[in-house]
Amino acid sequence: MAFQEHVERVAREVVGAFPADRGIYAVTFRVDSVDQDPRLPYVAIGYTTEADATASARQTSDAWEARWSYAFFPETGLEGVRSVGRDPDGARAHRREAESQGLWYGDDDEPDGRDEGLVEWFYEVCVAAARHLHESGRIVEALGRPVPVILYDMFEPDAMFELTSSANPAELTAGFMAATP
Repeated sequence: MAFQEHVERVAREVVGAFPADRGIYAVTFRVDSVDQDPRLPYVAIGYTTEADATASARQTSDAWEARWSYAFFPETGLEGVRSVGRDPDGARAHRREAESQGLWYGDDDEPDGRDEGLVEWFYEVCVAAARHLHESGRIVEALGRPVPVILYDMFEPDAMFELTSSANPAELTAGFMAATP
């Protein structure tokens, strides 16, 4: 199975298992890697709820921060419900495809830009997986309505606006994009 297909399949499973009656207003994709090594990426898939945003609003006077900043996400939004990419099938597919694309490098090799290539490729995989959740109808099927998928990388915070914008229909991200730097 291709890496992209694997990530999409797991994302569908995870979102399909979300509790439909919890007031979920956003699916979260925390894009990360083990020890910040781009050869070992994963995405933690989770969610945040209206109750979480209400609780966060008591901690900050900034309404946007309370609702959309990962600094205020609950564990289900920050750590996710399940991760994909470092699981055995995902790791094998990722390495196989990274090697075939000429992006893989060994521990003793100079990355020579391949590290940035791996990060960009993984961003593309995550954006495509989020789009697939919308296009397949999985989010509406699981939650009863469309909600945005917020993609973020805590080590590249400015990337979240472009990633999230690319992954969602514009009408779902209007509130989120209101804070675009």
